[in-house]
Amino acid sequence: MANSDKSIFEKFSDWATKFTGSSYAFIGATLIVVAWAVSGPVFNYSETWQLVINTGTTIITFLMVFLIQKAQNKDSKAIQIKLNELIAAHEKASNRIVDIEDLTEKELDQLHHYYEQLARFAKEDADIHTSHSIEAAQRNQDYKHEFFKRKHEEWLQKQAQKKES
Repeated sequence: MANSDKSIFEKFSDWATKFTGSSYAFIGATLIVVAWAVSGPVFNYSETWQLVINTGTTIITFLMVFLIQKAQNKDSKAIQIKLNELIAAHEKASNRIVDIEDLTEKELDQLHHYYEQLARFAKEDADIHTSHSIEAAQRNQDYKHEFFKRKHEEWLQKQAQKKES
């Protein structure tokens, strides 16, 4: 994706998110607090001296809430898109799971209950040597191998037919 498509706000928020999560930002914030604490005797620990740190931290916290939420929304959207791609690309995965983040809480609870049932079935088999997951994974691998082998052979036949005509 082109970096030039980003708005000034998006470029700034990306930079600010990276900077505020860095060790430099933490060290800088620590130095500010230490400098403020050391300056206490100079200002006789006055109310104005206390108000400076209180106001500064309140404003920074207020702004950081929105910055963190923006970064979290962006990351969440990117993760959802990646998961949707994996679901869409996997031959045996249910495409009904794509974009489930748009479902209601009640609908998500129903899906969660379904997957809890699957987990219970898996736990019923106490012997780890007869685990369904290994066998199922092997069957799935064998199926995919045969499926793609057949598709490749069909493609090769089509290529050969094209050369003949």
